Amino acid sequence: MSALPDSLLICPVCGESLTDGDRMLACRRGHRYDMARQGYVNLLTGKGSPFAGDTAGMVDARESFLRAGHYEPLRSALVAAARTHVPSPSVILDAGAGTGYYLEGVVEAWPTAFPVALDISKTALRRAARALPGGISVVWDLWRSLPLSDASVDLLLNVFAPRNPAEFSRVLAPGGCAVVVTPRPGHLAGLELVGPLLAVPDQKADDVVAAFEGLLTEVHREDLDYVMILPRDLARSALAMGPAAHHAPATAADGPDTALRVWARFTVQVLAREHVRHSSWTPAEQGTEQ
Repeated sequence: MSALPDSLLICPVCGESLTDGDRMLACRRGHRYDMARQGYVNLLTGKGSPFAGDTAGMVDARESFLRAGHYEPLRSALVAAARTHVPSPSVILDAGAGTGYYLEGVVEAWPTAFPVALDISKTALRRAARALPGGISVVWDLWRSLPLSDASVDLLLNVFAPRNPAEFSRVLAPGGCAVVVTPRPGHLAGLELVGPLLAVPDQKADDVVAAFEGLLTEVHREDLDYVMILPRDLARSALAMGPAAHHAPATAADGPDTALRVWARFTVQVLAREHVRHSSWTPAEQGTEQ
């Protein structure tokens, strides 16, 4: 990890700034959070989180699929949208970073920026920490108050992950933007031969705008559609890496050597701050879970 920017992260117990020491973060009131040997730090307090993160199987499937390059057009579109609206970010936060694939691509465009990866899955953050040695990977529940200072983030990424509108707005700096990616109806059509798909609601992008009303304003929207030719092993990975994996396993299906035509359908949205908000940070339940 590179040197942590001053006053970027805050203690989830008391709200004081965290500073980095010898493989740990600490605040002046004595709360300490050790860095795991895999490179991430767990800031969750109290009972942790009731939400389950991605399993090891899901993370392995995602890593295999993403590294094959089938979502590279999406990552490129995300970087292009960010470039247009945030010329030179100093701090980039990926809220729901997973293995760090999208954040890694953005950091390649701005190598001097400090990346922060937040995710509930320790397994995913082990990969993110390796992919982002110049930043920090933090185990966190996005539904809680984020462990970042007010107006400390220039660019916020949120790709297929939960959204916390009030907290996203609070941590964005003046002039900062959030880039949100959601699936569109018909996303992954063609994978039915591998296993059942979850339906994507209509107007999902409009729901994002409504959720951020009064906080962030949509300044860009782009729909991205393309066909992926997936060998059966990657088709199974595409199904196993997402939320459908919690409901039904991918099956082998007939014709394992026959590639599938699978649709990728996304919406990329950029939302900008409307005004500076007063802090709404509240301390998490006390106690630590390391």
